[in-house]
Amino acid sequence: MAEPLKVQFGPDVVRRLAVEISTAYPAFRTRDFVRNALTGYDALELMDRGRHLAQMLHRYLPDDFGAAVDVLLATLPPRPAPAGGMASFYYLPHTEFIRAFGVPHFAHAMQALHVLTRCFTGEWALRPFLEHHRDATLAQLDAWVGDENEHVRRLVSEGTRPRLPWAPRLREFQRDPAPVIRLLTQLRDDPSLYVRRSVANNLNDIGKDHPALLVQVARDWMIDASAERRWIVSHALRSAIKAGDADALAVLGHGAAVHLTVESTTITPRRPPMGAKVVVQCTLHNATRRRQAAIVDLRVHFVKANGSTAGKVFKLSTVALGPGERVTLRKTVSLADLSTRTHYPGKHAVELQMNGAVTPIGAFTLVAASSVRSRSVRSRRR
Repeated sequence: MAEPLKVQFGPDVVRRLAVEISTAYPAFRTRDFVRNALTGYDALELMDRGRHLAQMLHRYLPDDFGAAVDVLLATLPPRPAPAGGMASFYYLPHTEFIRAFGVPHFAHAMQALHVLTRCFTGEWALRPFLEHHRDATLAQLDAWVGDENEHVRRLVSEGTRPRLPWAPRLREFQRDPAPVIRLLTQLRDDPSLYVRRSVANNLNDIGKDHPALLVQVARDWMIDASAERRWIVSHALRSAIKAGDADALAVLGHGAAVHLTVESTTITPRRPPMGAKVVVQCTLHNATRRRQAAIVDLRVHFVKANGSTAGKVFKLSTVALGPGERVTLRKTVSLADLSTRTHYPGKHAVELQMNGAVTPIGAFTLVAASSVRSRSVRSRRR
């Protein structure tokens, strides 16, 4: 199992932070900060560590918010490394400080986020400002849409995601996403893939609450669309496509029924143990006289704790087969437990989804590791 992210944000981060702040602010009580910051630190998860350090910073930095923020900004490198990856999480306490204490100080907080987002995304920190200073924050985001820095422009799209991971939902924008769509429309042809991917993710969020609106926006954006914008639309529709939404499929030119034959299927192993992997392979054949195009996905019905099942869709491929042509598709599915999915023994049905239409292709039975060991022992005894 992968090392928890919080391990990479350990006590050494606290000590480094203390040294850098004491350099910018000589009155900083370094030893007291480190001692109190590390109290109970090991038990905290990643985001909670960032919030905890923000609270500690508030205790030991100047009482005046503007002065405190100036100290934090003084610790930034002259030329910040590109935001992204675990290294940038070092600045999580800085943005959490703005989130927790900046709402009464709108102008200074916005200036700080404009600088900090170049080191570490301010997407979580922006959200209370959208709740408490909605119009002023939207006006600020309108100005940032044209900023020369791609990280600032990305903050516009990422910070307004209604269902941003690890953050409270923006309920007002879930009800009425029109202000968000207006901002995203200004960013839909952004030169940065980093920004365009965020735009697509935001639209995907919106579609979970407003599927018809997502399809309408997608149709509008496809008019005279560049290849880059078509990619945004396709990526934004991914959840709708996995759900077999006929209107979303039609936007991408896959609304028609597809006539492909599943010629052969292998699922190996048929009885995988917990934590293993299963490989699904199938061959599709176009036995018709016309070209057949399809978005092909794999659906696995995972067994839940109560014995029922829930389907999970995995992306396979987009295929276009001429008369008589064949294609073999292959997907490896991990059966290791994830933070978002726990596995249980039992029969897991497997299906193909082609342009939204579902075709059963087999099943595998996930077995408990103890059962595998028992069979192995019995085999050796024989």
